[in-house]
Amino acid sequence: GSLHSRSYHIRPQSLMNRHRRQPMIKVRHYTIAITLLIAMVFQIIPVPVQLDLYRPDWVLIVLSYWVMALPHRANVGVAFTSGLALDILLGTAMGVHSFALSISIYVLAANYQRLRNYSVWQQAVIIGVISALYHSLLFWILRLLTDVTFRFEELWPVLTSMALWPWIFWLLRKVRRQLRIT
Repeated sequence: GSLHSRSYHIRPQSLMNRHRRQPMIKVRHYTIAITLLIAMVFQIIPVPVQLDLYRPDWVLIVLSYWVMALPHRANVGVAFTSGLALDILLGTAMGVHSFALSISIYVLAANYQRLRNYSVWQQAVIIGVISALYHSLLFWILRLLTDVTFRFEELWPVLTSMALWPWIFWLLRKVRRQLRIT
């Protein structure tokens, strides 16, 4: 009888650790959304006019990482939703950023297996090409809707996005590995 009552009061290790791990599990589930929200904040944060010309495509960079790392969790649908949020935040016509972001991410997602095998520096060049595609699509959509003219200064974010890619890649990979996001 006493052996039975002692084993009844012992809690398995998995039950004891469950409460400690629970907050980590919740963060794991929302990490992609949290990083995209942070990217959107960086996208709209006020900076001096001289620096605004060089603002990288934060949402595109972060979304590109997640599409290449976890294509089953981040995809064209996430890009479309993020683009709609960008349209609201930036005050553009609804669907402009969502279309351009969706097409750009589709090109990336269709080739993610090949792109994963490239070095980070080669991936930075690919991110530059994707960013150039994104800006070209934005220009042509806005050209159809309004009377914008093309200026080469609009392509500075392509270079800054390329330059930031290695650091964003390493930061998000570290986050993904520490939180064991699969």
